[in-house]
Amino acid sequence: MGYRTKHVTFVSFVGLRCREQEFLALGITLPGLAGRHAAVAQLPALGLLTLAGMLPADWTCTYHEADQWNEALLDNIAAERPAVVAISALTAGILEAYSFCSELRKREIPTVIGGLHATACPDEAVQFCDAVVVGDGEAVWHQLLNDAYQGRLAKLYQSVGAFDLSQSQPPRFELVAGPPRSRYTIQTQRGCPLACEFCAASRLLGGFREKPAALIRNELEVLKTLVADPVVELADDNTFAGSRNPDDLFSILRDAGIRYFTESDWRIGEKPRVLEGLAESGCVQVLVGIESLVHNYHGFGQKRADLSRIMAALDAIQDHGVAVVGCFVIGADGETASSLERLTKFLLDTRLADVQVTMQTPFPGSPLYRKLERAGRLLPDRNWNHHTLFDVTFLPDQMSVAELERGFRDMAAAVYSGSERDRRRSIRRRTWRKSVLASRGQRRSRELKWA
Repeated sequence: MGYRTKHVTFVSFVGLRCREQEFLALGITLPGLAGRHAAVAQLPALGLLTLAGMLPADWTCTYHEADQWNEALLDNIAAERPAVVAISALTAGILEAYSFCSELRKREIPTVIGGLHATACPDEAVQFCDAVVVGDGEAVWHQLLNDAYQGRLAKLYQSVGAFDLSQSQPPRFELVAGPPRSRYTIQTQRGCPLACEFCAASRLLGGFREKPAALIRNELEVLKTLVADPVVELADDNTFAGSRNPDDLFSILRDAGIRYFTESDWRIGEKPRVLEGLAESGCVQVLVGIESLVHNYHGFGQKRADLSRIMAALDAIQDHGVAVVGCFVIGADGETASSLERLTKFLLDTRLADVQVTMQTPFPGSPLYRKLERAGRLLPDRNWNHHTLFDVTFLPDQMSVAELERGFRDMAAAVYSGSERDRRRSIRRRTWRKSVLASRGQRRSRELKWA
């Protein structure tokens, strides 16, 4: 059909999905649905932008984002005459991506899907697209492009070993720089040295790796040539968990003059050098997984500790002017109506600047998924569309599905009430006033729409 031009069309199925209409009505999200949905929808697909940054000089590309595909999108892509359409989708959106691939195939437009879900379920994905990338995409990208141009895509492209991040190229931020977004993403590391049972990201794409500091500096410089005052999310699973000297990263972030959000574990609250560098380097908020109050997941490693120690560390982070979003997972083994009531009371009393409460979700590729599958506890009537972090997809061990769903809704109604959101907003403001930059009179407004 003449589609073999040196052009790639990148398509990201973006946004936060929530099937539970009652949760939508309550405003529950990560952490509050309306604002967070808008923020998540504006986060570009960093994996696609990274691959775009590795295109040979004689290749062109375009980038599209959608919650759902439509005929207009199909027509636009057909007009671009791509050699291949590269698609990104999380588990909750993968069926939409599969449907999109099927429509493109009818027009004889080649498609490829990569990422965590495709890596965990390549045999499933290849039924709907022409090619699947398993593992890091960078290592096989040039071979895939050559095969696509020649019209001989293989069914499977799998990297041998983990991609060396010292070979990274800057993402193509210019593809998403206009109109300006509320935030952008960069990655300073890949994977996590821990292996929490419910997490697939820490192992599916290879071992834990840190990007060289000089490349991080270069990426931020590239971004700042396009956006005057970018707000950045570090697309890391656990920043500061590796062996890198944190001062090197803080120096880069401070010199860039950005405000940033990141994810880490509670142990940074016991590291004086990290505490001193966070706010001074522009960190506004850090997301920390406290997880479950009733279940000790396998793979926590040194992250495992008494709740009192964890909370003391989080208090220390906020005392240094950085807001903490505490993340909690409900539905783990041992959860009961009483334990949900206890967690609700804890969250109503907490001094955390914000909280994120999600349903335990067995994502494909995670040890949790395999354990529940072996035990016959995965619900056969809940497909990938239900893997939203808000839907029950498994049989609880001490509650019925209906009881767990009802308990989640009751908790959401209490924790995400207007008065509670106002209370936590006040905590955030007080926390940011403690910032080193605030005390020096150098702080720009911290009233950012993080949630």
